[in-house]
Amino acid sequence: MSTPDFIREIRATAGHQLLLLPGITAVVFDDQGRVLLNRRSDTGSWSVIGGIAEPGEQPATTAEREVYEETAVRCVAERVVLTQALKPVEYANGDRCQYLDVTFRCRATGGEARVNDDESLEVGWFAVDALPPLSEFSLFRIKQSLTDGPTWFEPTGGA
Repeated sequence: MSTPDFIREIRATAGHQLLLLPGITAVVFDDQGRVLLNRRSDTGSWSVIGGIAEPGEQPATTAEREVYEETAVRCVAERVVLTQALKPVEYANGDRCQYLDVTFRCRATGGEARVNDDESLEVGWFAVDALPPLSEFSLFRIKQSLTDGPTWFEPTGGA
């Protein structure tokens, strides 16, 4: 994932300190019930589509933008599937981030799936019963997107 300019500007003064960032994930289905995945250029692994919201951008707009930028597929965000604060990560350059992920179930509306930027090595549609190897992160988001239940979130454990 390339670093957005606004993050570079923050890092110029904040250094490597931990930043809480708005992460957006899109689980996109087509009319055949297949899910759109990309094989990420940074890890080489298959994944659901995601990115960082730009300042002032609505989360659903981010989901739709990231899908198009990475895959050339147009989609509409239909509902929030889950929200979760992820564990902090430290990148090779020492930058530390924690993402507050909002995951959307999306419906494809047009375009042909293809690599559309430098963040993907491959892009494709997969039947949910024939997925390539995926992380627990992606699998859980796909599973939650297939339910009609309420938005999932981590319980607080409070009273």
